[in-house]
Amino acid sequence: MAVADKFKGIIDFLTSGFDGKEDSIYGEMMEETEDYPTQGNYALNPSYTEQEEKPQNSKVITHPNFRGYEVMVCEPRSYEDSISIVKHLKDRKTIVLNLHLLDKEQALRIVDFLCGATHALSGNQQKIGDSVFIFTPNNVALSAESQKSKFLRDALWNQPQA
Repeated sequence: MAVADKFKGIIDFLTSGFDGKEDSIYGEMMEETEDYPTQGNYALNPSYTEQEEKPQNSKVITHPNFRGYEVMVCEPRSYEDSISIVKHLKDRKTIVLNLHLLDKEQALRIVDFLCGATHALSGNQQKIGDSVFIFTPNNVALSAESQKSKFLRDALWNQPQA
């Protein structure tokens, strides 16, 4: 009998929290619904109070690490300098690359490397002059006007007035 009494004690202990609903949250919820008339699940005249919204004094501030858009002019002296240029590009800096100090073979290697890195970072690149290129990160868009479109624009605006 001692074993049966122990099992009964354990079962009573485990189920003691489920005995009375009037002491639980369910009982409190039932008491609240009696304040106003209901029809089915609909409250006919609910009693509620509105809380005033406190105006938030939210001021927009800039991120402390944001220094704006930065443009770097780079004049590499060897192919090894291209690694530091890619690091600047990864830091979301626009790079203006001037290759006038390099021979044609090294300049071509650097441009190929930077074009690949820019493409991998979803950036943009464009030749803007003789041995001068621009590389931008993906948050900067490049747009260029071709010589033909400049000519058409100038021809349209410079027509004699009739």
